[in-house]
Amino acid sequence: MCPCRYLQTILSGSRWQELQARCMPDLTSVSVVIPCFNAERYIASTLRSVLCQTGADLEVIVVDDGSVDDSAAIVERDFPQVRILRRANAGVASARNAGIEASRGDWIAFCDADDVWLEGKLATQFAALSQIPTCRMNYAAWHVWPSAIPEPDPALLNDLQARSSDMCWRGPRGWIYTDLLLDCVVWTSTVLIHRSVLSEVGVFDTELRIGEDYDLWLRASRVTPIERVAQPLALYRQHPENITRRAPAENYRQRVVQRAIDRWGYVGPDGREVDRNAVKRMFAKSCSDFAATQLVTGQRTAGRASALQALKLDAMHLAAWKLLVRSFLPLV
Repeated sequence: MCPCRYLQTILSGSRWQELQARCMPDLTSVSVVIPCFNAERYIASTLRSVLCQTGADLEVIVVDDGSVDDSAAIVERDFPQVRILRRANAGVASARNAGIEASRGDWIAFCDADDVWLEGKLATQFAALSQIPTCRMNYAAWHVWPSAIPEPDPALLNDLQARSSDMCWRGPRGWIYTDLLLDCVVWTSTVLIHRSVLSEVGVFDTELRIGEDYDLWLRASRVTPIERVAQPLALYRQHPENITRRAPAENYRQRVVQRAIDRWGYVGPDGREVDRNAVKRMFAKSCSDFAATQLVTGQRTAGRASALQALKLDAMHLAAWKLLVRSFLPLV
């Protein structure tokens, strides 16, 4: 089965047509921005999954961020309908911003160059948006896919189909600022956002090496309710080259959330206030996770400092105590 035939197999023919018909005409101009850096193994699979989307007038833009492999050549040779922007390497935030600036669609969608959309992704999101006229951003559930194989196995898609109504796909929706203070529940390769939101809150912060997407969703959550489709519409590929599997130079999660709190506080636009103790525990876990990464990469002094910072925030954080002890043990 083609990876993007998944959703259509769930629905009857009439239901599928109804789903597409519910997409409002003025919501169907979509620019898909795909940042690409050395993704020659996966880019074709990604583009096939994007180009098979229906119910939208698609503009697909690949921003080649200084790749030294054949990524750009593959796009130019095999996907003439895709616009490609070549540029010197400047990072994923800058690449996405370049794609946004060059785009023409009323709506912007993002997909990383190694991820896979499932068929019906955009149609399903527009159907959800049509029910909430004031909503200008949508995201969906996803499935984590540890694989270096370009195309997903049909058995995986069949399993997702069988589990499409599982409670594990649930997540926050509406005015989710306070939810985002506790966790980045939005995954970039599922986001569909109206251009007007980016005009209001700005684009990706190029000073952030990691967490640039988290930062943008926090800003967006201040100006629009955010709808969630509670079924998996994309595969998040994990492989050794993923940027999020490398050791970061800074605890970006803490930096991004603290910046949001400094600017807007603990209360969302809907009047809901987040539990401040929960935020404190989240910061402790963030420091603990950062300490674990530092210790794995041999940064014992820095890891010890991060573990101590976690314990200052939450003295009962068991993982931080374990990491602190580990920081004094000989390297194995």
